[in-house]
Amino acid sequence: MALSSPHLQNLLLNRLCCNYGYKKNIIVKAGGGGRGGEGRGRCCSAIAINAPAPLTSVSGIRWGSTLIQGPREEMEDDAVIVQSDDLDGFTYAAVFDGHAGFSSVKFLREELYKECITALQGGLLLKKKDLNSIRKALQEAFENADRKLLNWLESSGKEDESGSTATVLFVGNDTLIIAHVGDSSVVLSRSGKTEILTNSHRPYGSNKVSLQEIRRINEAGGWIVNGRICGDISVSRAFGDMRFKTKKNEMLKKGMEEGRWTEKFVSRIQFKGDLVTASPDVLQVALGSDTEFVLLASDGLWDYMKSAEVVDFVRNQLRDHGDVQVACEALARTALVRKSRDRRTQDNVSIVIADLGRTDWRNLPVQKQNIVFELGQALVTISFVSLGIWLTTMISP
Repeated sequence: MALSSPHLQNLLLNRLCCNYGYKKNIIVKAGGGGRGGEGRGRCCSAIAINAPAPLTSVSGIRWGSTLIQGPREEMEDDAVIVQSDDLDGFTYAAVFDGHAGFSSVKFLREELYKECITALQGGLLLKKKDLNSIRKALQEAFENADRKLLNWLESSGKEDESGSTATVLFVGNDTLIIAHVGDSSVVLSRSGKTEILTNSHRPYGSNKVSLQEIRRINEAGGWIVNGRICGDISVSRAFGDMRFKTKKNEMLKKGMEEGRWTEKFVSRIQFKGDLVTASPDVLQVALGSDTEFVLLASDGLWDYMKSAEVVDFVRNQLRDHGDVQVACEALARTALVRKSRDRRTQDNVSIVIADLGRTDWRNLPVQKQNIVFELGQALVTISFVSLGIWLTTMISP
């Protein structure tokens, strides 16, 4: 359900964007000449480096991307889309979800892509579709990038507790490769049916992946408190986070000095490995004629919307206008409204959507929505308008 007046919608969106830090079109083409938009302030901005928006790849895939900053001092997320001849027909896309500062994300934005290209021999291994070779190459790339990041954080004196998750996509005409570290998620729509392609790396819950992560952490000498490693971090795979890798003993000493642990407790700890790792899950997915789009987003989106709801939302948007960038921004606005009503979290939201260009959206049959979803959409629209009107009255002289 859309707002009745486009002018009113844009007015309200501008008010909300400047309040939360809303960014769109984080798009890079190889040789873009620098990062662009280095400032991480909480004002509205659009970043597009040597690329139009929305971006359309050679294979006809159309891309959209959006970032929303929560009520934090610094935006710690980022999203990158890269098209290059080096990839031999594939497009690289990644979402980074940082914590304890932006340093790790800033480093990975450039370095992880370079490591992937080197390990994959350009796009040669991607073309061969040998999953074992691809998996080995991407694991090597992620581990090399992490090692370089740790050295850089140590030598530069940057935020030494900084870390970041990273989920990377290589999207080709008929193949999707995913390398995943952390708690962002990738979903795919096949004729409207939702496929969840990734599992979150978190040390809590009773699902298979969580239990494996908990076991790995315990075997490495760590422990879990309320779903957090050593009572601290809630994600079990990430780049950076040197206190859980190269500075574990320093972490113990600091915790003892702060009174979190006793000397007797610390004396019993024997580390046998890294508590947080950057080893990725790597998978290959066939993109058939029924595959409509692929969506990658940080956990900030999934905190407010279920996967099936997100897929339905994007499909309805594309059916209405066919513009993937507009659909991406509309999805972000919905998350923004729900975030504004939830004072418990300050998380950011990053979204990347690849419309594979093989669906005739205009002639797609209208999907029947259940009454609960329709009511939810109505409430979101009403809340959006009400919040915008309230903000307008607050800033009016």
